[in-house]
Amino acid sequence: MHPTVQTDPVSKKRLWGGRIIGGLAVLFLLFDGVVKVMKLAPAMEGTAQLGYPQSLVFGIGCLELACLVVYAIPRTSVLGAILLTGYLGGAVASHVRIGSPLFGFVLFPVYVGLLIWGALFLRDDRLRALIPLRR
Repeated sequence: MHPTVQTDPVSKKRLWGGRIIGGLAVLFLLFDGVVKVMKLAPAMEGTAQLGYPQSLVFGIGCLELACLVVYAIPRTSVLGAILLTGYLGGAVASHVRIGSPLFGFVLFPVYVGLLIWGALFLRDDRLRALIPLRR
């Protein structure tokens, strides 16, 4: 028998707020992934600055887009958020390794991760039950 957790139903405002916030994160990551898959100049230069071979850009972009697809599917969005958190953690580590500025580069993937998880928190009552915030 599975234990049931009582949560408040998701209000329309909360649901749409989560969708909008999640949509912003998805649009950014989609743009970033497509730029990498197409091997456009900004992606190639950024990868070189991070010290990675340019031959890895396509694979990194495909990985990012695959994680994004898993996040965008409602049934697998929590798994997608976990995968994207790992991906964004790698971005943070890469910027820390080369000494990028904290607020300009190092923390930006953290902000994207907060958008991803914040959107899920707003629209998924199971996640709110797992991480209850006190009123």
